[in-house]
Amino acid sequence: MKTLIFKDIDDLVIGSLGIVAFISFFVGGVVTIQTALNISNPLIPKYLVGFATRQSVILEFAPTFISIIMAGKVGSFITSSIGSMRVTEQIDALEVMGINAVNYLVFPKFIAMLLYPFVISIAMFLGVLGGMAACIYGGFSTLEDYITGVQMDFIPFHLTYAMIKTTVFAIILATIPSYHGFYMKGGALEVGKASTTSFVWTSVVIILSNYILTQMLLS
Repeated sequence: MKTLIFKDIDDLVIGSLGIVAFISFFVGGVVTIQTALNISNPLIPKYLVGFATRQSVILEFAPTFISIIMAGKVGSFITSSIGSMRVTEQIDALEVMGINAVNYLVFPKFIAMLLYPFVISIAMFLGVLGGMAACIYGGFSTLEDYITGVQMDFIPFHLTYAMIKTTVFAIILATIPSYHGFYMKGGALEVGKASTTSFVWTSVVIILSNYILTQMLLS
């Protein structure tokens, strides 16, 4: 079981760091550029660019946007790997051997995804860093102004809120794709269909739970 958990941590969490880092850095830059271009009034202080980037990245972009991308990457991987085992009757073989198939296949993925907030923390850091790079190299404001904006009126609860959201999304990312893979019927073609369905439902549930959690925690 320990080996399976470490394998799933490698596949689901560490294997996702590259794409998460790439997307976070550049979307942070895009958020900064769009904010800076929309603040054309000379009366509005330049440090608001850093403030707006921090708020966008921490509150919404890193937890929710990255989770929807991960629903495609991680969710499809989980559904197809479990679904392939269902198609090739490996799950039936496990049950014949007296092994609890859900515990053996789903539990390690569930434990691995509990490290998901670590991935989102990196996404937050790189989003703000990408914003800083875009701000300086685009000449929108100075480094001092950007850092002032990032530090201004910081509410520590926003980080807590983001981490609560992320943990809920991690559970959704581990359970819905596992369900679709475990209970699928048919052959190899149906594995692809199950992966698509699991991606759609995971995304829908993430967006709905995002709305509910935001209403509960911030309002």
